[in-house]
Amino acid sequence: MAVHRRPFGRTGWDISEVAFGAWQLGGQWGPVDDDASVAALLQAYDLGINFVDTAEMYGSGHSEEVVGRSLRQWRGERIYVATKVQPIQWPSPSEADPDIAANYPTGYLRDQVEQSLRRLGVDRLDLIQLHCWMPGGLVERGWLDTLHALRAEGKVDRIGVSLRDYRADEGVALAESGLVDSIQVIYNIFDQSPETALLQAADASRTAIIARVVLDSGSLSGAWTPETYSSWDDGSVLKTMLRGDRFAETLDRVEKVRKVTEPFYESLDEAAVRFVLDRPEVSTAIIGMTTQKRIERNASYGDGRGLAPGLREKLDGFHWSKNFYV
Repeated sequence: MAVHRRPFGRTGWDISEVAFGAWQLGGQWGPVDDDASVAALLQAYDLGINFVDTAEMYGSGHSEEVVGRSLRQWRGERIYVATKVQPIQWPSPSEADPDIAANYPTGYLRDQVEQSLRRLGVDRLDLIQLHCWMPGGLVERGWLDTLHALRAEGKVDRIGVSLRDYRADEGVALAESGLVDSIQVIYNIFDQSPETALLQAADASRTAIIARVVLDSGSLSGAWTPETYSSWDDGSVLKTMLRGDRFAETLDRVEKVRKVTEPFYESLDEAAVRFVLDRPEVSTAIIGMTTQKRIERNASYGDGRGLAPGLREKLDGFHWSKNFYV
């Protein structure tokens, strides 16, 4: 099985349509076995997945360390690793214009890059992303000057940002500017907001688009049942996110999507992944994966075929304005 490759914006990289999401390797989604995590990464590489997304925030750097272990054991083609530096203070979801200069000062950025280099065990970061983009960064560009300086020193190759949850509109002007190599954004059947303007702007400037949460944190995997919520560990990301009536509402909406996709695909997750990859502006779709079966399934969806004709129009009406991260 060979996962189809796409250009990563204007970087010259050819990366797999499906990317390995490494958040769960940090332990915040439930207990993890590091040896099993490394084995999962190696299996993904062997199937042709050559792009991994991680971050310092994922287990306070633990995810980066596990990814680094896998890189040292891998003997095949180049693996591209994207990591992220979080702001000194995460802004409130309601805050319209956080202070980017205060949150990403030069000394802090340099220190975070050095720590990521150490944890990953590499000499240069393939892609460093601001984990929380703040629109004021278009004017106050100290963060960008610092990252360009690190690039000149050979410690950083490419520069990107990750947009705040459910704020795809905040990336439009950035994409139009061409200031960064990539923009990461939530994009799935329930959140179709990137289609309004962001994808077109990124295409025009040849800025790579990294789609995250393509399975809506697992709801679009097709594996959830009414009993699923009680099976999650107390304090885990999912159990916190889907508290109260959120889980029941989500499951109800998922079942309505499933009824639409069933005539086209046997599994809901295939429809969800192909929905995102059907847009050529998307360079890669991040999917969390740990088991052998799930890795094989995810890799098989990155075959370059996109979505079944006629299904996209049927899914247009499922956009859902929500933010369960708060």
